[in-house]
Amino acid sequence: MTSSVVVSTNNGIASVMLNRPDAFNALDLEMGQAMAHDLVALGSDPRVRGIVISGSGKAFCAGGDLKWALSSDTGVAAAFHELAGHFHLAITEIRRTPKPVIAAVNGVAVGGGFELALACDVIVAAEHAEFGFPEPRVGRMAMDGGMHRLVRHVPLKIAMGMLLTGRRITAAEALRIGLVNEVVPLAKLMEAAHAWADEILSGAPLSVHATKEMTLAGLGLPLPEAMSLLTPAARRALDSEDQTEGVQAFRERRPPQWKGR
Repeated sequence: MTSSVVVSTNNGIASVMLNRPDAFNALDLEMGQAMAHDLVALGSDPRVRGIVISGSGKAFCAGGDLKWALSSDTGVAAAFHELAGHFHLAITEIRRTPKPVIAAVNGVAVGGGFELALACDVIVAAEHAEFGFPEPRVGRMAMDGGMHRLVRHVPLKIAMGMLLTGRRITAAEALRIGLVNEVVPLAKLMEAAHAWADEILSGAPLSVHATKEMTLAGLGLPLPEAMSLLTPAARRALDSEDQTEGVQAFRERRPPQWKGR
C-alpha cells in the first residue's frame, strides 16, 4: 500500500511529501495521522535541521477530503473532528519545533492545505498555485488556525474578504500582499525551497532556533513586552561558543564553523 505521506532526508533537510495525488492530496484520517507522526518524529530528530513540505501531483493540498468524510460510518462531523485532532497536532509541531519549516506549494492550497502552508515559516509557490479558504461554501470554517493566522499575515479587510467569500487568490496576488516569500516556475520550485533551507541553515543553529522561538512567542505581546522577552533558547544562543565563533569568523573574513553549542 502506498503511503499517504512520503518522507526522505538529505544533508539534514527532510522532505515531507503529501501523497494522495488522485485526490489532490486532500486530507483523510490516514494522512492526518501520518502527518502528525512524521512531523513530531522529524521535530525531535537531531539529524534533521530543516523541513520542506510539498505535495505530489498537481496539488499541494486541497483541504479536508469531502468524499472520505461523506463515506465515513461515523458521519461527516465526527469524521472531520477525528481528523482535526491529528491535523492540529501536525500544525502545532510545525510551530513548536525550532527547526525552519518551508512550504513548497506546487499547486492549489485551499482549506486545510492553506492552513498547513500558513503554519510554515517560509512559503515558496509555483506560478500557477492558488490559495483560499472555501469552507463557508460547504458549511464549514477554517478552524485549524486558518482564520487567525490569515489576519496576522495580511490586512484585516483583505483577510476578511478571503475568509467570508471563499475566493481563491493567485500566487502573484499572494506575493503582492505578503503571504508568500517567493514565486517561481514549477520546474524550479523544489530548487528554490531547498535554497531557502540552505540559506537559513548557513546561520548558527542555536541562533536560528532562538530567532524562530522568540519571534513566535512575541507575536501576541505588546511591543515592549516582546522586546524584553528572553527565552531559554535565546539565552543558550547568546552564551554559546558559536556566538564567539561567529564574531571571530567575521573579523577573520572566513566562513564560520558552527558547533551548535
